[in-house]
Amino acid sequence: MSVLPVFAFTAGAAIAVQAAINAQLGVALKNTLLGTSVAFLCSFFLCALAVMFFTKQFPSMALLTSVPRYLWFGGVLSATGVGLFYFLIPKMGVGSLMSYALTGQIMMAMLVGHFGWFELPVKEITTTKFIGTAVLIAGVLLVNWES
Repeated sequence: MSVLPVFAFTAGAAIAVQAAINAQLGVALKNTLLGTSVAFLCSFFLCALAVMFFTKQFPSMALLTSVPRYLWFGGVLSATGVGLFYFLIPKMGVGSLMSYALTGQIMMAMLVGHFGWFELPVKEITTTKFIGTAVLIAGVLLVNWES
């Protein structure tokens, strides 16, 4: 059995916990954007340390300039998504937010895969995947049902 699904599950759990912690940081600081900035600053330092210790050869200038420009702006989406998480968690709760966010991630991932955007492998949306997504949406609605 592959350990990769365990790693993926662990990553998801870590994201839920860190989102809850950092949302509360934003509440404590009375500024969601400041909480988001602190989180990204900590992430930057950890990633910079990892790069320093684990990168044996840095990319050449020719390679850096050959990368399509739009690929350099993923951080904009990351900051927007994370900032919205930290803003919404104190209002919705971490469970509700994560259920909606996961649904959005899966639906967008399926579209990206279906059309092969960003030079990724094409993974068509099959009837089974469509039904699975409908069941997921129904599950999210049930999880968030207020009686």
